[in-house]
Amino acid sequence: MERERGAAALWGHRHLPLLARARSKESVEYVLQALWRTRRTGLDAADRAVARDVLQLSDDAELDPLLVCLRILIWRCVNENVAKDDVPKLFPEEVPPELQKLLTLLLQKFQPEWQEDASKDQASKLRLETAECQLNQNGDTSEQPAAATAKLQNGTAPAKDSVESGEKEVKKFPLAKDSLDKMLEDMFSIKDQMPNAVNDKGHEEIAGRT
Repeated sequence: MERERGAAALWGHRHLPLLARARSKESVEYVLQALWRTRRTGLDAADRAVARDVLQLSDDAELDPLLVCLRILIWRCVNENVAKDDVPKLFPEEVPPELQKLLTLLLQKFQPEWQEDASKDQASKLRLETAECQLNQNGDTSEQPAAATAKLQNGTAPAKDSVESGEKEVKKFPLAKDSLDKMLEDMFSIKDQMPNAVNDKGHEEIAGRT
């Protein structure tokens, strides 16, 4: 844990002591809760303005590094499952004892709640990933009939349904062989009679003139 204390001193020893300017214990509590509430999005302009006011900081140049330090503390308490007795060991030695005690009490207070929220976040993420995986699988399955339909519409493959439908239509009107022969005989009979009819008509006209 000594190594961790040394590592913590590298990032927090200049900024965490700024919390000593806070107007009250409730001010520090508000900032910690706001940081957890905005863990995915970051503080908006309104929250940043409130944080500067309650911590009595002049500008973002002082606020931003302090917020980073506090987020690191929160992250370690939640994700590294730091035991309550070990929370004080996370602070650099340069942080005043009174402030260490305050931060320790607040981190211990919120640690169970934050860990429960983190577990829910993880479960929600897993459900979302599972749903996306299922959607992707269903999408791959749907692409095959969709591609086949596109090919038929483009004329790249014969439409089986259309062929079968045509065959059914033909079968509805069967033409017997004897009917076909009769039609051919009638056609040739009419053709053979046409010259005779013309000649007979011509003879009648000539006879009439004479």
